[in-house]
Amino acid sequence: MDGVDPLDLLLETRLNGKVVQSGRTSLQMHKIPELLAFVTASMTLYPGDVVATGTPAGIGPMKSGDVVEVEIEHIGVLTNTVE
Repeated sequence: MDGVDPLDLLLETRLNGKVVQSGRTSLQMHKIPELLAFVTASMTLYPGDVVATGTPAGIGPMKSGDVVEVEIEHIGVLTNTVE
């Protein structure tokens, strides 16, 4: 992904099509390189491991049947239905 800055990507969450969260990786309290350095100081990360970075403000309760879409620009959209 030439020309894409992973430290400044738009993150957006939609609940039933309505935007409920929006933020940029550049606005995170702890930058991804810092988080990875902290985590790997005490454990080894393997392919497929996930490191959670937190979430922008805005999401609230969800109910069965709700559709949640999480999008990271230049990467894609993950869609889940709440059960």
